Amino acid sequence: MAKEKVVLAYSGGLDTSIIIPWLKENYDYEVIAVCGDVGQGKETEGLEEKALKTGASKLYIENLQEEYVTDFIWPTLKAGAVYEGKYLLGTSHARPCIAKRLVEIAEKEGATAICHGCTGKGNDQVRFELTIKALAPHLKIIAPWRIWDIKSREEEIDYAQARGIEVPVTKEDNYSMDRNIWHLSHEGMDLEDPANEPNLDKILKLMVSPEKAPDKPTYVTIDFEKGIPTKIDGVAYGPVELVKKMNEIAGANGVGIDDIVENRLVGMKSRGVYETPGGTVLYAAHRELEYLCLDKQTLHYKADVANKFADLVYDGLWYTPLREALSAFVDSTQETVTGTVRMKLYKGSCTPAGTTSPYSLYDEDIATFDADEVYDQKDSAGFINLFGLPLKVRANMLRRNGIKKI
Repeated sequence: MAKEKVVLAYSGGLDTSIIIPWLKENYDYEVIAVCGDVGQGKETEGLEEKALKTGASKLYIENLQEEYVTDFIWPTLKAGAVYEGKYLLGTSHARPCIAKRLVEIAEKEGATAICHGCTGKGNDQVRFELTIKALAPHLKIIAPWRIWDIKSREEEIDYAQARGIEVPVTKEDNYSMDRNIWHLSHEGMDLEDPANEPNLDKILKLMVSPEKAPDKPTYVTIDFEKGIPTKIDGVAYGPVELVKKMNEIAGANGVGIDDIVENRLVGMKSRGVYETPGGTVLYAAHRELEYLCLDKQTLHYKADVANKFADLVYDGLWYTPLREALSAFVDSTQETVTGTVRMKLYKGSCTPAGTTSPYSLYDEDIATFDADEVYDQKDSAGFINLFGLPLKVRANMLRRNGIKKI
């Protein structure tokens, strides 16, 4: 009788390196490892040999980079979604992208369960599992961190060493990191104390610190079509290549470091340092173009949508009717968000240096301080009288009743 199959979300990092033998020791499953490549770079090298050596029957390495950028990053960018004013959601929207492929492979392989290595204290367990529940509610979910006796990353290292498994960390250099094409996060060790300044020279991998950036500013132009970036400095790029190019330019100028104490979905605060070089510039440029192209009511309401969108993405609720409905609203607002934005990058700062669009709502003839024949300034008197009428009525009522406001 053939063994039942479990599909494991596999990265080759500390957690998933020991999960394969743990599954073999505690379940009578055939383990099929799946690495969703969302741009983690060289971390995918040598994974097949490692996965098979530790007990997996096979390893899928799935290149999800274009799907990730097109179907997850761009909708979130267009929404302007930023969690708690800082976090550009790099890990948050990568998880449903990966989990979707886990489900597809589980269905293809006829698997009974999907296993992930997320801790019981983190957000990623929710993001993986909600995606699985939304797309394949019949599949069983195995979360070793909620079952096994291992209590810390140090104990994980001991477990690996006892079984001769090579892991990419040591007890001395044991940061928890998540890398993809959009960002790189750092958590743990000295960063667990918010009073500690992060040692940027030690932890940065996608970029340089602002102090080591060039002493001259770098100017870059970004073209958008319906809210989606398409060109850098006049050169057209595909989605993946554009993000990589923007990372390169922004990273060289020390742009995109965020030190965040965030409110996790599971109820605690956590501290992390995030590198999001290209994303930081793309968000800033997109925002500048919206200032030019969106009317006041839409711009202001979209800010509320952005906050809700960010919460949904952070909470793992990508595959929900509300997120899809908000994306439909966002897409409608982006019909005229087309144009070119010039950004100035200098030692960690990212500032606008000019924006143009054929759909610009800025009319110089009306806005000018010089003489014009378009705007009759006398008209403002009637507007102010009507706009201020409720205030005047209330003030008269207070006077009649002897109530003083001053």
